[in-house]
Parts: sequence; C-alpha cells; structure tokens
Amino acid sequence: MTTWQQFAAEAPELAEGVRARLAATEHHVLATLRKDGSPRVSGTEAAFHGLDLTIGSMPGAVKARDLQRDPRFALHANPGAPSSMADGDAKVSGRAVEVEGEGKEGYRDPGQPPGDFHLFRLLLDDAVLTSVENDRLVVRMWRPGEGVRRVERT
Repeated sequence: MTTWQQFAAEAPELAEGVRARLAATEHHVLATLRKDGSPRVSGTEAAFHGLDLTIGSMPGAVKARDLQRDPRFALHANPGAPSSMADGDAKVSGRAVEVEGEGKEGYRDPGQPPGDFHLFRLLLDDAVLTSVENDRLVVRMWRPGEGVRRVERT
C-alpha cells in the first residue's frame, strides 16, 4: 500500500489522469465488504486534501462501518455524462485508514456543516486507467514499486 503522493511520484502521468477523472465529477462508486464478505457498492464523494486522496461519510453509515471492520476498498470514478469515456475510466483500490480525533478537522471542507463525520485516507494497492485510443483499448496499470504496465487490445 502506498499514499497518493508516492503513487504520483512513481507514475506521475498516470496519477494525473486518474486524478483528473476523480475531479471531473462529484460522485463515484465505492465497493466495500460486508460482514459476511459479500460486496457492497455505495455512492461516495472523493476529495484530495493536500497529498491525500480521501472519502468521508455521515456518522454510522454502513460504508464507514464496512471500512472500519475491513479496510479493503475499490473506488470507480464516475465516467461523467454522457459517458463518452473521452478521458478514460479510472479505478483505484487498496486500504482505507480512518482519520480520527482533532486531526480530521483539518480536512473539513469550507461550507461543510458542523458535526461529526467519518474520514478515511485511501492507501493504494493499484490504479488503473482505461481509455480508447484510435481503434485500441489501452489499459494502464500501476502497483507500488512495479511501475506502469500498458496493455493494448483491438
């Protein structure tokens, strides 16, 4: 697992493409694991705070409880509307680490209502950006310490 900062240092071009997809729309799809191990998908907002990729939720939300119990996640960026995928399809997965106590107040967005909230920093196991280039499907994949691997399909 690695921080967003480490990902951006190892694979700057790919990190910028993934970041652009996450920043292009407000809502994304988060996959977590339920108590019984089955998958759960939830809508979520992702935000960059300094060098961290984060997600938040209301207190006691099921996605937060899932991540507290088992931190594994997958986040799929919303392709936008219409879903032309002109800038690619981005996904990241890894482990979510809850930010607790006074430290999370520094992450509060301007205008966010007062009160408690869950906040998770996302540590990455991998990142993928898939795009269509001319007549080819191009998949760029990254894992910590392995660099970027590119696969093309016709």
